[in-house]
Order: sequence, then structure tokens, then C-alpha cells
Amino acid sequence: MEAVLSEKVLVLNRSWVAVNVATVRRALTLVYQDIARIVEPHDYSTYDFDGWIEASQAAKAGKRIVSTSFEIRVPEVIVLRGFNKRFSKEVKFSRRNIFERDGNSCQYCGRKFERCDLTLDHVMPRSRGGKSTWENVVLCCLKCNIRKGCRTPDEAHMKLLRPPEKPKWATRIGVKIGRRAKESWERFLEEAYWEVELRE
Repeated sequence: MEAVLSEKVLVLNRSWVAVNVATVRRALTLVYQDIARIVEPHDYSTYDFDGWIEASQAAKAGKRIVSTSFEIRVPEVIVLRGFNKRFSKEVKFSRRNIFERDGNSCQYCGRKFERCDLTLDHVMPRSRGGKSTWENVVLCCLKCNIRKGCRTPDEAHMKLLRPPEKPKWATRIGVKIGRRAKESWERFLEEAYWEVELRE
């Protein structure tokens, strides 16, 4: 029972953006206190505590917590009813924000690409002391990345479209998930991947 109560639950804010990971114990407490609702990941329906107990009786699959008076399925996702924090004062140095700043475009050839066809390029290569900062990281297509290699743009005879700089707009908050992600979380987590803060 203790092991089940310590399992992880994805926490979404009121706008359904992943903001935290909590234990089952904490998640059920929030739902019981009417601070959050349990989300059924398959159809996005939400349940209060009593509604989830009722839904648990109808559902066949899923881990359960059994007490003397009721049986309840272990939730995997909850959504907070009031908390809606989405913005931070500082623009976080994250993949999403680099893609946003550079408009999904290679900063050398200027062409737009799908996200999967772009990489993060260090203007001054990391192998030569370049840091992962707003002023040293740009989007780059695979072809330009191979051409540039471990050289500076000048050495590779390539020109940046514009000097990279820290954007001035606000951004949404994400959450680090790590290896704790569950399959039911996947549809909520693309946001988290793009929001996670990159390290220098």
C-alpha cells in the first residue's frame, strides 16, 4: 500500500499545462480537498473524489487502493482547479523558446524546417569553450550544421542571419519529468520537453 501511495502523478495547472509531479498520496489529498480533479487520460474527463470512487467501481483495469469502506483506482494525472501560473519574469533558456525566437528557421540558410529537422548550434563551438547561452545558441538545419562543424561561422564562411540574443517576451513554465513518465502522461508532456530549462 505504501509503495502505491508513493507512486507519481502528473499535475496540470488549470490550463492543462504540466507544472509538477506529486505522489499518489498528495494527489488524492488535493482531490479530496477539492483543490484538484482527477483526469482520465483516455478521454480527458475529470472527476472529484466521490466521482472517481464511483468510476473506479465501473473500471476493470488499473492499480487500486483498497480501504475498509471503498476501493479507488490509483490516479495518474490530476488538474488543479485554481492554480494557473504560466508565466515567469525571466525568459527561460529552453528549446521551445529558442525555436520560438528563431521562428523554426535555420539561422544560417534562412529556410524554415520541421522541428525534427533542426538542431541547436553553438555559434562558438562548445569544444572551444562556447557556452549554452542565448547569445551563443541558434537553430541550424542538418546540412548547415554539418558544413559548419566545429568552426565559428567566420571560419566556415557562413553568416548568421542576425546575432542571437535573449528574447524580451514572457514564457510558460514547464516541468522536468525525467524517467518517471508514464504512458498516460505522453499527450500532456510535449509541452514539458520544450519547456525544460537548458543548462549552460
